[in-house]
Amino acid sequence: MSTVAATPARPGLVLADLLPASRVRDTALVLGGAALTGLAAQIAVPVPGSPVPVTGQTFAALLVGTALGARRGLLSLAVYALAGIAGMPWFAGGASGIGMPSFGYIIGMMLAAAAVGALARRGADRSAWRMAGTMLLGEAIIYAVGVPYLALATGMSASAAIAAGLTPFLIGDALKAALAMGILPTAWKFVNKR
Repeated sequence: MSTVAATPARPGLVLADLLPASRVRDTALVLGGAALTGLAAQIAVPVPGSPVPVTGQTFAALLVGTALGARRGLLSLAVYALAGIAGMPWFAGGASGIGMPSFGYIIGMMLAAAAVGALARRGADRSAWRMAGTMLLGEAIIYAVGVPYLALATGMSASAAIAAGLTPFLIGDALKAALAMGILPTAWKFVNKR
C-alpha cells in the first residue's frame, strides 16, 4: 500500500502516467483527449460582435494537456485539429475546416496543451495556486496566437481583435482557472490517499 501511495507523488508524473503503460494506453489517451476537446467545443455561446464564441474547448484542451503531459497533450490537440480540418464537425458549434477566423485559437491550444503538460510534469498540477498560474499561462498562449490570427483573418485592427477576441473571455477564463484549481490538485490528493 505504501508503494502505491508513494508513486503518484514522484516528480515527473502526470495523472495519465498512473495508468499501466502501453502504446494502447497512449493511443487511447490521445484519441480520448481529442474527443473530449471536440465534445467540449460543442458547448458554444455566441458573443455579440465577435466571430469567436465562448466554448468549453479551451478548458478541455488545457485539462487534456495537464492530465496527459506535453507530448500526449500536443498529439491530442493535433488529432483534434487535423480531424476538424479534414471535415469532422467538432470545432466550436459543429464547424470544421481551416477557413474560420477563430482557427488561430486551435493552433494556440496545441501549443498551450504542450506547455501546461510540461509544467504538470514539474508538479504544477498538484497545488491550487500553481494550477491557477498554469491555466492562466495556457490561456495566454492561446490568445497570443488566436488574437493576431483573428486580426489577420478578418482584417480587424489589433485593438478591435483584442476587443472581440480577448476581452469578452477574461471572466470565463478566470472561472476556468478556478475550476482547474479544484479539480487537478484534488485528483492528486485522492490518488495519494489510495
